[in-house]
Amino acid sequence: MSLLAVEGLGIRFGGLHAVKDVGFSLKAGEIVSVIGPNGAGKTTLFNMISGVYTPGSGRVLLEGEDVTGLDPYLLARRGLSRTFQNLQIFQAMTVLENVMSGFHLRERGPVLADLFALPGSRRRSREAEEGARRLLARVGLERAAEREAGALSYGALKRLEIARALALEPKILLLDEPAAGCNAVETEEIDHLIAEVAAEGTAILLVEHDMKMVMRISNHIVVLDHGEKIAEGDPAAVSRDPRVIEAYLGAQAQESTHAHG
Repeated sequence: MSLLAVEGLGIRFGGLHAVKDVGFSLKAGEIVSVIGPNGAGKTTLFNMISGVYTPGSGRVLLEGEDVTGLDPYLLARRGLSRTFQNLQIFQAMTVLENVMSGFHLRERGPVLADLFALPGSRRRSREAEEGARRLLARVGLERAAEREAGALSYGALKRLEIARALALEPKILLLDEPAAGCNAVETEEIDHLIAEVAAEGTAILLVEHDMKMVMRISNHIVVLDHGEKIAEGDPAAVSRDPRVIEAYLGAQAQESTHAHG
C-alpha cells in the first residue's frame, strides 16, 4: 500500500484553478519529484498535502486514512513532515535549539510537567538534546551546534531545516526546493542526504528546480503545468516527453523574451 496517495486534488483562488485534478502516490523509500515551470502550482500542491491549504476537491490519504485538510501539527503526528521554500528557521536560537524544537513538536507530554520541570520533562529534554545532536551529526552540522542559526551559510540553513523536519521521525518528508540558493557543493551535500534518508525507508516528495539533481535522485517524476499534471513517469521517460519539453522550452523562451525586451 502507498504511504501517501493524492487523488484528484484541486483548489481555486478567485475564479482560477491553481491546481486541478492532480493525483499520484508515494511508497516507503521512494523519491518522487514534482516539477514544472514557475507558477505551475507545485508549492500550492504541497500546501494542500501538508494541511496549509484545504483542497477545494480531491483527497489526501496517509496509509489509507483520509487526512484531507487536517492541521499541519496533526499531520506531523501521523508521520508527515515538511520544509518550506522560504526558510522557517529561528534565527536567534542556536542550531541545536532549532532541531530540539522539532522534537518538542512531536512530544505529547503534559504542559504542567514542563512548566515545573518535573523529572519526566527533564528526561524528555535530555533525550531531545541527544537526538538533536545525532541529527546534526547526520547533516554535517555537529560543530555548529552552539552557534546562532542566523550566522550559518544558506546551504547550512537548508540542511538545518531538514534536520529539524527529521526530528519528527517522519514516514513521509516533503521538501520544498531544498537546494534553492545553494552552490554546487551544497547541492551535492543535500542530494546525498536526501538519498540516505530515502534509503532508510522514508518516503520523500520533492519540489526542486535543479533538474540535474531531480534526474539524478528521483524514482518517479510528476510534471505540472498551469496547475494540471501533464506527464509522469521515471526520469528517462519524463525527460523525453514532448509536453514536458514544450512546457519548459516555452517558459525559457518567455524568460529570454522578457530579458531582451
